[in-house]
Amino acid sequence: MSSAIMSGAGMSSAVLAIAKDEWRYWRRSSLAQTVLLIALVLAIASVWVTQAAITATAEKRQHMQAEAKQVFEAQPDRHPHRMIHYGHYLFRAPPPLSALDPGIDAFTGNAIFLEGHQQNSATFAEQKQSSGLNWLGKLTPAYVMQVLTPLLLIVLGFGVMTREREAGTLDFLKVQGVSPLTLMLGKAVALAGAGLLILAPLVVGALLTLLNGAALLPVVAFVFAYLLYLAIWCGIVLAVSALASANSSSFSGLMAVWILMCLILPRIAGNTASVALASQGKLETDFAVLQSIRDTGDGHNANDPAFKALKDNLLAQYNVATVEELPVNFRGVISLYSEAHHTEVLNKFAEQKMQSEQAQADIARNFGWLSPVIAIQTASMKLAGTDLENYQRFLREAETIRFDFVQSLNTLHAEGLSYAQDANRYSSQQAQQEATVSSANWQILDDFHFTPLAPMQLFANSIMALLQLFCAMAVVVGFILFAGRRI
Repeated sequence: MSSAIMSGAGMSSAVLAIAKDEWRYWRRSSLAQTVLLIALVLAIASVWVTQAAITATAEKRQHMQAEAKQVFEAQPDRHPHRMIHYGHYLFRAPPPLSALDPGIDAFTGNAIFLEGHQQNSATFAEQKQSSGLNWLGKLTPAYVMQVLTPLLLIVLGFGVMTREREAGTLDFLKVQGVSPLTLMLGKAVALAGAGLLILAPLVVGALLTLLNGAALLPVVAFVFAYLLYLAIWCGIVLAVSALASANSSSFSGLMAVWILMCLILPRIAGNTASVALASQGKLETDFAVLQSIRDTGDGHNANDPAFKALKDNLLAQYNVATVEELPVNFRGVISLYSEAHHTEVLNKFAEQKMQSEQAQADIARNFGWLSPVIAIQTASMKLAGTDLENYQRFLREAETIRFDFVQSLNTLHAEGLSYAQDANRYSSQQAQQEATVSSANWQILDDFHFTPLAPMQLFANSIMALLQLFCAMAVVVGFILFAGRRI
């Protein structure tokens, strides 16, 4: 028992000695110092810049949301249907963890205009308003950790094992009783230390998001996912360097792995998803929507044949002969009826589009079993609340608010004006003034704050991506054990 403890202690000291020796070599190497400096500067700069940008964006959107509500409520006395077309804006505030991973927010838009008879797309997408050079990727903490940090780890550690072989010290270490496992563990500790050093700014940024309202569970899972991701790349660097016969072959092999994982497979995943499930184009969809809406009748035309049954039912219900005798404004009733049917059609097409997008995203995410880069992208966006599902949730919430807002004004149209006032409002200036309602009726908007999902839901949504990372880690560990037996 005591000998086992002593041998374990001896192995631990040997592992630490090998790790310290590797760090000593890096301190003497100008290339290693430059790589570590670049990695730290990129990580710190990305966290600082993105944190400041997201904080400013959140404050700006909250201000614009309050201002949009104030401007709507400040409108003078008007006809209710004019206010339906005047419309209202909703702004999507970024979640706290978007300071580390903005996700798809730059591509999807952050504001949506609400009005009657149609569902508008989100607008003001940052990517569409920027220069074409942004295809290279924004300098966000997520991009630095997912793409650039593995490259820097490769440049730093491609020779951790091949250097010993080329210098002839590998055989000397074997003679001294250092097993291949001990040597690889020591090199792994050194690489892990470099990974943790680069990860430190992300951890600080994650702690700052807690002060801005982020929940503890998603933040901890977010940091753990990146810790696991960098551990995978450290293992890849170590295994390839152990199998390679020279520094040049190790570096070229690792660069091939990086290009495949970080550049080729993500592009293949996206192209495969779009080809496997081709979605309808916007023009084709718009024509189909217009055709379906046309069949439900024109809500601006009280004499449209599509509303004959509605008219007959109302006349029979109130036992009157003409629409002028109805206790409600028939034009307003048509607006209520027409908006409900239009919304049903619009929602059907919107759901079809979102389900198609979701299916394509699921196909692309399945490539996370082949590339840890895709897995960490999925886990990162889901934990940050900047994925496709959260964007679609914003669209659904916006549509619910749009329908309630429009129908409240349509109800005011039906109950606040007589049919005669409404029908004759363009006959004279006085008639036009009479066909209005008080501006006090515009106080119908609720305060809108788009909030992320519950912490447990965010974590649950990321479980599949985390499992992909664990599987990748298991494969890498097996690869390291195989490489260790080859030494």
